[in-house]
Amino acid sequence: MKLLVTGGAGFIGSNFVHYVIANTSHHVTVLDKLTYAGNLESLKGLPSERFRFVKGDIADAALVDELVAEADAVVHYAAESHNDNSLHDPRPFLDTNIIGTYTLIEAARRHGTRFHHISTDEVYGDLELDDPARFTEQTPYNPSSPYSSTKAGSDLLVRAWVRSFGLQATISNCSNNYGPYQHVEKFIPRQITNVIDGVRPKLYGKGENVRDWIHANDHSSAVLTILDKGEIGETYLIGADGEQNNKDVVELILEEMGQPRDAYDHVVDRPGHDLRYAIDSTKLRNELGWKPEYSDFEAGLAATIAWYRENEGWWRPQKAATEAKYKEQGQ
Repeated sequence: MKLLVTGGAGFIGSNFVHYVIANTSHHVTVLDKLTYAGNLESLKGLPSERFRFVKGDIADAALVDELVAEADAVVHYAAESHNDNSLHDPRPFLDTNIIGTYTLIEAARRHGTRFHHISTDEVYGDLELDDPARFTEQTPYNPSSPYSSTKAGSDLLVRAWVRSFGLQATISNCSNNYGPYQHVEKFIPRQITNVIDGVRPKLYGKGENVRDWIHANDHSSAVLTILDKGEIGETYLIGADGEQNNKDVVELILEEMGQPRDAYDHVVDRPGHDLRYAIDSTKLRNELGWKPEYSDFEAGLAATIAWYRENEGWWRPQKAATEAKYKEQGQ
C-alpha cells in the first residue's frame, strides 16, 4: 500500500511511520507543516525507497488533493494537540483540526481513498476519580477545552462524510500516549528531561488527575489493525489499561531515575483540568483481535526514560524555549 500520513513528523505520527516501515512493506509519504511540534529528526534514517517527506499544510487544498490522489489510504494524525496552548490561543486549533480535516476528507471523498482519522479520548470529557466506568464507543461527547472541542468537531465531520457521501473512513480515539520522539512540553518527557537536567519536576495541583497511558508502539499497531480489518464507518477506542494518576507517574519517574520519590514541586492547576480518562478497548480487542505489547506501564516507562537519556541530541534543542514558555505561565 501507499500510505499518506499527515502529521508524520510529530510524536505519535513519527512513531507510526517507524512502526509501518519496520513491520510492513508499505510505502509512506508524510505531509507535515513542521510547526514547533514537528521534527524532521524524528524521521531520520528511514529508507528513501519507501519513504518521502512533503512539507505542507493539510488546509492547502491543491497540495492535499495531489497527495491523496496518489495514496491508497490516508492516516490522519496532524493536529494541534496541546491543551495549555489551546487555552491561550484557540485559533490554530480551529484552522488545523477543523479546516484541515475538512480539506482532507473532501479530497478522500473525491478520489475514493480509504481514510483513517486519529482522535483522542479527551472528546468524551472526563470521569470522576471514584467512578468505576470507562469510556466506550457509546460515550457521549463532552469536550472541555478548545483542543478537545475541535477534535470532537473533526470526528463528527468524518462521521457525517461517511453517512452523507460514503467516505471510506474509520475513527480511533486513543488514550494518552508516551514513548520516543515526544516533545518536551508534554507531561512525561518534561519530567524526564527536567530530572536529567537536575531540575525538580512540576506537578499540577495535587496530582490526582488520572490518565490512561499507552505506549506509542501499541497505538501504532492498533491503527494498522484498524486500517487492515476495521469496518467502514466504525469507531474503535484504543487503550492498554494503563490508568495512573499524575502524582504516581512523577514518583515512578523519579524512582526509576534514582531520585527520591518526593523530589518534585506543586504548581497551580490549569483551568478546566480533566479529572480522569479511562478507555475500554474491548471492541478493538474482541472484534479485530488486537492486544498491546506494553501491558506493564512501568516497563514501558523505563524504556521511555532510557530513550530520552540516550537521545539528548534530539530533545535538547527544544528544551530551553519550552521551559521559558512554561516559566512565563508560572508553570
